[in-house]
Amino acid sequence: MTSTTTQVRSAGSGEPEWQVANPTQLPRPAFLVNAPFSYTTEVANNAWMEELSDAERVPDTKKAMVQFLELYSYLAGDSLVYVLPTPRTEGLQDLVFTANLGVVLEHVPGKNTVVLSNFTSLPRRGETEVGKRFFESMGYRTHVPETRFEGEAELKHLYDNVYVGGYGERSQCETYDWMEREFDMTVIKVELTDPYLYHLDCSVFPITKQQTLVCTEMFEEDEIKELERYTDIIDVSSDSCYNGICNSVRMHNTILNSSNIHDLRVGTEDYRAEVEKNRELEDIAGNLGFELTMINLSEYHKGGALLSCMVMHLNRYSYAFQLI
Repeated sequence: MTSTTTQVRSAGSGEPEWQVANPTQLPRPAFLVNAPFSYTTEVANNAWMEELSDAERVPDTKKAMVQFLELYSYLAGDSLVYVLPTPRTEGLQDLVFTANLGVVLEHVPGKNTVVLSNFTSLPRRGETEVGKRFFESMGYRTHVPETRFEGEAELKHLYDNVYVGGYGERSQCETYDWMEREFDMTVIKVELTDPYLYHLDCSVFPITKQQTLVCTEMFEEDEIKELERYTDIIDVSSDSCYNGICNSVRMHNTILNSSNIHDLRVGTEDYRAEVEKNRELEDIAGNLGFELTMINLSEYHKGGALLSCMVMHLNRYSYAFQLI
């Protein structure tokens, strides 16, 4: 899909009032996803996958596509959704998890700057070139850091030029030092030490420009104090983080999260934990004036991923508005 230019002309002047050259500049939410044509779980490259046997890990490809289309359909109902082309079906087992592909830096003038990932995970290293070709075809300027970095899942935008960056498991702190110098931005750096919460989106979710869900017990006291200088923290439990409370996406006044509760047997520990996560997120969403939508993405749990992993923000237009 190629970039288009949209113009609205002012009455009598013949000159465009505004021009949109890419989806980041669009005054509507815009996202990037990838259909699971190349999705496999052949290489167990995270702690969740290592707990499953080879047989348990094999995804049902038909069900995975149905679940992807449910997510795509919901997003596309009120936003622009690009589908990243899959250039081949082998060697790109995690391409469907586009949140790791890179990050769009909206604060940079022109809104056409993308920092692509330099993956730690070996099976993912082929994705960088896929992302580079796609974004450059859309007219974006692309940059790849020399140090390790795994995209938007590791770097969360708060507001203006302020971000939170996770390092330790998959990304390096030096990457954020480089980004601060190169792109005039502030990155609050927090260390990730739990192998099950190996990306930042497992324990941090900016829900508004002022408020951020944070699992405070996962971070050092000085890191929390630094975060509190820039955002109001809504503390969430580690149990809920393990079940994906922070792996959410905001679209307008709706919070999207994944839940496979209807696949779980009532009375089991997994069922109880999922109920608790859903109730905690429902309470937070209700208190802030959000609606909550749950989508079953159980086939992607086999790859150690949840909803936020499958959605890359091309802009954060939804965050321009405060609900209450």
